Amino acid sequence: MMDAQPWKKRFSLPSLPWHVGVMIAIAALIFLLCSSVRHGLFQSSALDLGYFDQAIYLISQGLPPIVSFWGYHVMGGHADWIIYGIAGLYKLYPSIYWLFAIQAIALAMGALPSWHLARQARLAPPQATAIALVYLLYPLVFNLNLFDFHPEVIALPLLLSAVLAARGNRVGWFTLCIILSLGCRDALSLTIAAMGLWLIAIEKKGECGAIALSLGTAWFLIATQAVIPHFRPGGVESVSRYAYLGESLFEVIANIFLKPHLVFSKVFSLDTLVYLLFLVIPLAWGLSVRHLLHLLPAVPTLAMNILSDLPSQRDLLHQYSLPALPFLLLVAIASLAANHTWIKQPRWIVLWSLVAFLALAKYEFFGSKYLTRLDSWQATREAIALIQTSDQTLGLKESVLTTSYIAPHLTHRARLEYTKLIAPPRQLDEFRYVLLNLQDPGWASSPELAQSVLQTAQSNPQFRLEYQRDRVYLFVQQP
Repeated sequence: MMDAQPWKKRFSLPSLPWHVGVMIAIAALIFLLCSSVRHGLFQSSALDLGYFDQAIYLISQGLPPIVSFWGYHVMGGHADWIIYGIAGLYKLYPSIYWLFAIQAIALAMGALPSWHLARQARLAPPQATAIALVYLLYPLVFNLNLFDFHPEVIALPLLLSAVLAARGNRVGWFTLCIILSLGCRDALSLTIAAMGLWLIAIEKKGECGAIALSLGTAWFLIATQAVIPHFRPGGVESVSRYAYLGESLFEVIANIFLKPHLVFSKVFSLDTLVYLLFLVIPLAWGLSVRHLLHLLPAVPTLAMNILSDLPSQRDLLHQYSLPALPFLLLVAIASLAANHTWIKQPRWIVLWSLVAFLALAKYEFFGSKYLTRLDSWQATREAIALIQTSDQTLGLKESVLTTSYIAPHLTHRARLEYTKLIAPPRQLDEFRYVLLNLQDPGWASSPELAQSVLQTAQSNPQFRLEYQRDRVYLFVQQP
């Protein structure tokens, strides 16, 4: 009879200390509270919170998830099919707060595999706890929680868990983590393909490496050449960020090698230096050069961010650097396990992370930037309350034109537009409601555009002024 003990030893993990579980729970609650307060203060936006909320709501109602203010099916964005699973929660009760909860839990849960990876590397329990805190205090984790909602946050604990599973020879769990990660964003396919190369060449995990390499490569081709072009004929939208390298995805890839001078000008620049410094400073205590090969899976992410013309891809505020974090953490764990760090005591590691958090996390927004709309807060809430939101009617009766930051409070409908300079509304007759705030016309708009829409609504006999206070105006089209 086969001895079960070796099997159990192979697949068991160290038990999680209660205080690490408490840390994760507290972090999730803080993240949820912060994102909810930000939304309540009208600081969230149509892009990207309203975008995903409307798409998921429409899926839950059995309707095509065409984001009305974008104009395309949601799968034409980043082929993030994971949102179809989230729609199941909207069937229970349609609420945007599901997205905040999912994001908060996913970001906090990344500390769990981080702790296990540290213990797997034979770090002492206090050091493993320090690694979990290092993860939770990494500024990008907190900042990303404040930037609306993005499905790729779900991939953060999944990528860390995939590494944990590969190192423990859990092929089934590894494959599941990889498949779910691929559904969170098309660009993650490159991270996963690179992870496959790393697992084969560095970790000597050939089976898991082959799975990651094949699945990552296959989904990259399927998503970029079939799924996205089918739902958005223009192809991958983010290619425009690399227009200096070419007009199509494969032209961009080819010119990275054919026109190296264009690449070098981006790589060897002050912007790149500052970006990389911001990434590594929170973990500088543990990033030994001897273990930098663990960053191989992060190369596609770093390359895309460095070469992009979009500045937001090179900061700690947006989601673009998220796939690099698991592998930066792996470098720190390996360096600490090999005694190659210049700070080794858990208390000093945590102190370093805390100082980095205080310097780079955007918690101060709650005392400054996030209070800018308090003057019209009550009026905006009262105006929103006058807009019908019955689930039975999803046509002209419920269509709304509003501002970018009011939009995510009204996305549970088939038709919603926000005022924007690049595509000003041509006529108002297609909307049942027009909700404006002349104090703050919102992102992508201007006071002039808001005033123009106001005058158009006032001069249109079909519209009645339903509400006015603190320069907030709500017009309703008469039946």
